[in-house]
Amino acid sequence: MGYRIPEETIEKIRISVDIVDVVSEYVQLKKQGRNYFGLCPFHGENTPSFSVSPDKQIFHCFGCGAGGNVFSFLMDLEGYSFSEAAINLANKVNIDLSDYEQPTAVSDKNNEASKMQEAHELLKKFYHHLLLNTKEGQPALDYLTNRGFTREIIDKFEIGYALDSWDFATKFLQKRGFRPELMERAGLLVKKEDTGTFFDRFRNRIMFPIWDHQGKTIAFSGRVLDKGQEPKYLNSPETIIFNKSKTLYNFHQARLAIRKQQQVVLFEGFADVIAADTADVPNSIGTMGTSLTDEHVKIIRRNVESVVICYDSDNAGLDAALRASTMLGEAGCYVRVATMPNGMDPDDYIRKYGAEKFKNDVIGASLTLMAFKMQYLRKGKNLQDEGDRIRYIEDVIKEISSLEKAVERDHYLRQLSSEFSISLDALKTQQLQYYKSERKKRDNFSSNRNNTKAKPAVSKHLLKAYHNAERYLIAYMLRSRDIAEKIQDQLQAEFNIEEHRAIVTYLYAFYEEGFEPDISTLLTRVHDESLKRIVTDIAMMSIEEEVSDSVLSDYVKQVLNHKKMSMIKEKESEQLEAERSKDYLKAATIANEIIQMKKALI
Repeated sequence: MGYRIPEETIEKIRISVDIVDVVSEYVQLKKQGRNYFGLCPFHGENTPSFSVSPDKQIFHCFGCGAGGNVFSFLMDLEGYSFSEAAINLANKVNIDLSDYEQPTAVSDKNNEASKMQEAHELLKKFYHHLLLNTKEGQPALDYLTNRGFTREIIDKFEIGYALDSWDFATKFLQKRGFRPELMERAGLLVKKEDTGTFFDRFRNRIMFPIWDHQGKTIAFSGRVLDKGQEPKYLNSPETIIFNKSKTLYNFHQARLAIRKQQQVVLFEGFADVIAADTADVPNSIGTMGTSLTDEHVKIIRRNVESVVICYDSDNAGLDAALRASTMLGEAGCYVRVATMPNGMDPDDYIRKYGAEKFKNDVIGASLTLMAFKMQYLRKGKNLQDEGDRIRYIEDVIKEISSLEKAVERDHYLRQLSSEFSISLDALKTQQLQYYKSERKKRDNFSSNRNNTKAKPAVSKHLLKAYHNAERYLIAYMLRSRDIAEKIQDQLQAEFNIEEHRAIVTYLYAFYEEGFEPDISTLLTRVHDESLKRIVTDIAMMSIEEEVSDSVLSDYVKQVLNHKKMSMIKEKESEQLEAERSKDYLKAATIANEIIQMKKALI
């Protein structure tokens, strides 16, 4: 069964939380005028159309129409129920909801995802204890210490140790009420096919917890201690709480540093992230044993524009860096690529050369995306050979042709000209040919992409006069109780648009309950998502601070006259039908009615 948090507690949470702070945990916001803008988390875009109003405590996307208050933001983005969103926000501002949480907590005991997370949290703490406080964990602790892991790093990343036992975790979880079948689906246990019994997935391994972006433990990666043990790293399988394509390691801890430095450093795995953190690169995140995905790119772009990619320096790492840099560049990120001596990974480099050299000579000396591509295209070519040299120059010119800025194109063409003693004019001519060819291909693609799924977008067609008039009336009514009362006296709820009638009905009731104008509070009482979007869209309209009675009266006339004009058109149709039927008396009667109706127009 659900439960109800009292209205006054909801209001206390709402006024204690700043929507800008909450949204900033998910979206990189920049202040423009009175509002903040960023890339919409609800649809893909490269130009910010997502707006957050600190004055009104609401958000609205001018691209896809998403909108609401701080509760609906979390509900839409995280899939929370209203109660879950309220609990999440209450925790941020230290409001105690323990008196109201019990029924949901009991309900959550039967929720698979909740139980899986609970089991992971419990095992994480136990593994951490075993590493630091037991003789069984001492060899693992010695290994980490010898690898340069300090107690601070071990604690920060909550590293632990899984005992060399087939059933210790199994019994540990069963004693605490966790069903083995569920723990198998959570990836913590393995079921024997022949006997149906369960055993521990992780045994005699150093345990690295994997967190979601809110810091909840959702998986593990276990590293071997014995050289003969395989595989070197054993990762949790994907589950309902762990999806590698949506998980970026250390994101929850790096978020503040990313925001502060306005840059993120991206690694291929968690070991490199931990090594980078020890080298004072706290804005480090990593993928989880998978290539960078579109979901990863969306998460990164929502939070930051500048990305440094630091992958392994072998061929596979360079290939992955090129692919990742292309994806991030297409998403609107400014990308640089950090490179190291051939065959080294970031962890190796830091242990060999030290933190300072890594920060300065690797991260600090990262290449622009185009410079990296030029370096990458040299791979496998002998530039002393005429054929390889010409092929390399052609490949680079093709890449230069894709650059948007003329200054960049000129810069790299001059580099080519200088290095290979080729006339700049010849290079520019070749580059222009490639540019025209590519543009023609893009134009052909654009005209033949009937099967391409369009992004969700708000219709931009011009609204009719009465429709605009209703929106402006509601905008002023949302801002002023007095104006709302004036409009109620003149119109009641006789708006022409059905959604507008519903909104003003909510608004009249809101003011009658004694509330002062507050859009965020009003939205907690509007349960229809489409209405919430319309309210936030109207609330974000640019209107005058003061409005005269004559302006309001003109809007009211537009609203009333539309209904009357609709009735006149109906009468004119009836008149025409009467004339066709040669019922001239009826036609004359209707004509007289039309004259009277037109006179009644305001």
